[in-house]
Amino acid sequence: MRESELPVKFEPQGKTVFVLHGTTVVEAAARAGISMNMPCGGQGTCGKCRVRLVSGACEPRDAERGLLTQADIEDGVRLACQTCICAPMSVEVPETSVLTSTFQILGGASGVARARLMDVSDVAVRKRFVELPAPSREDETPDIDRLERAVGPFYLELDLLRQMPQRLRQWQFHGTAVLADHRLIDFEEADTTSEVYAAAFDIGTTTLVGTLIDLTTGRECATVLRINPQTSYGDDVVARINLVRQDPAGLDKLHRAIIGEVNSMLAELCAEAKADVHHVYEATFAGNTTMQHLLEGVDPSALGEVPFVPATGRALMLHARELGINIHPRGRVYIFPVIGGFVGGDTTAGIMATRLADATGATVLVDIGTNGEIVVSHGGRMVATSTAAGPAFEGARITFGMRATNGAIEKVLFDGDVRTNVIGGVAPVGLCGSALVDVVAEMLRHGLLMSEGLMLLPDQVPDTVPGPLRERVIIAPEGTAFVLATSAESATGSPVYVTQKDIRELQLATAAIRAGFSILLRRVGLTVGDVDQVLIAGGFGNFIRRSNAQRIGLLPADLERRRISFVGNTSLAGARLAAASQKIRHRAEEIAREIEHVDLSVDPEFQEQYVEAMFFPEEG
Repeated sequence: MRESELPVKFEPQGKTVFVLHGTTVVEAAARAGISMNMPCGGQGTCGKCRVRLVSGACEPRDAERGLLTQADIEDGVRLACQTCICAPMSVEVPETSVLTSTFQILGGASGVARARLMDVSDVAVRKRFVELPAPSREDETPDIDRLERAVGPFYLELDLLRQMPQRLRQWQFHGTAVLADHRLIDFEEADTTSEVYAAAFDIGTTTLVGTLIDLTTGRECATVLRINPQTSYGDDVVARINLVRQDPAGLDKLHRAIIGEVNSMLAELCAEAKADVHHVYEATFAGNTTMQHLLEGVDPSALGEVPFVPATGRALMLHARELGINIHPRGRVYIFPVIGGFVGGDTTAGIMATRLADATGATVLVDIGTNGEIVVSHGGRMVATSTAAGPAFEGARITFGMRATNGAIEKVLFDGDVRTNVIGGVAPVGLCGSALVDVVAEMLRHGLLMSEGLMLLPDQVPDTVPGPLRERVIIAPEGTAFVLATSAESATGSPVYVTQKDIRELQLATAAIRAGFSILLRRVGLTVGDVDQVLIAGGFGNFIRRSNAQRIGLLPADLERRRISFVGNTSLAGARLAAASQKIRHRAEEIAREIEHVDLSVDPEFQEQYVEAMFFPEEG
């Protein structure tokens, strides 16, 4: 049963989402791609997730009254983790309440950058408008030396050197120098200091996300999400590695696919921001090890056999034209360092974004996606691993699965019948990963699903289950299924349901994450009770409910919920930091070399832990 949903508009992000009555502002913000700063895990005790309700304000809860002044409350200030949406709402989100705050970059010659949550002290690209004195008999300084007197020492490529004499004289020695890491990238006509951009990308196995950053203000100008076109060659990294090994043209096919899509995303980002692509001077990329190899056009075959060795672990700084990336002709591409095996640059980026290396208590970072990465930080030591979770969390291999876009059921509640939240407030087409977690958790709670993952047949459902729920258990062409939307309710005229096979896919993905989680804790001598905080990363991680993740065993049931925080797409957040700061890049390289990599494929405990985690936990 799809209920009418309430619109929630977030400013200054300018994003509107539709949610069910009673949804928290934090959950709605996640739906809009905004990760709130919640050190307390959403318990309403830290007061960090403050927002201002411009319209649709509700009465504050006791927790809010204890942390907010009366003046704040009268002004509409609330805690996003405590406020439920009961009417159409407009929400103002201050930068201080966003987990990965945008950068506040100071313009002018200094090029100094600051970030509220990280020390970003050096902008990677800077511009300087100069008005140089023309050469004369009294001043015969060579052209390049003349420019260096104004902007400091640099080196430049031959093709630009060949153009400089004409440009300087054509523009009366006035223009804008574009510099990065002691390189002169360009010399542009007039004053273009307000047009300095960098692009940051998360290269996922299933999805790609890119953002355009204005380096004069630090703000995101545009964001684009696409399906990775490489999925047509296989859902996971193993399939793509095998293609490279078996097809002489496989590497070229995969490389061209990703480069073509990145360029298409760049064009869309610049069009949306009304920016010239030639004013994008750097692009940063974070992805798992295989995805970074394929982006680089490097053969990943060695990752398909023991001991799973990458071609390189170090960070790469490449000419954009070498890769065929369509930014400024002399722009550069930065690719994050790999930690080891399948623990790639996306994990390194996530560590930078969450400041995991600086964590004081036992902290676990879990990036839930097609490849699940887990990092444990404790007592100055960090250990990391990767698990092949598969694409179930992102809607792939699911009968009616789809990515989190308009028409996807993204939230499911059982309340005598089924209540669903559909992205975009439209009729449902399918369901995304968060809805799959919800429905399986609810089926377990209501006795429609056994702990080993078997769905009850229609005639096996106990009478204690409400009639409307019993009627949703059917025999579909694929076998036993549970209906989320009837033919009359869906956008396609066909029912949307979850099958036994879908549940098995979720079991496989869940077991991989849980087994890796357990083994890393043992490696550092910790139990679940010792963990101070679990950070759930990844686009999917924004939308799962903690109680449901624990009910299906994705997260330990005995972990206090207040210790679980959602930190959003940390791979993209780390790539954004690297786009603005050279110091972040240097620190990322250091951290990648310090972390201990654990290869689960050779761990004697993994198979035992994996099989055990295949069973859904009994209700505690």
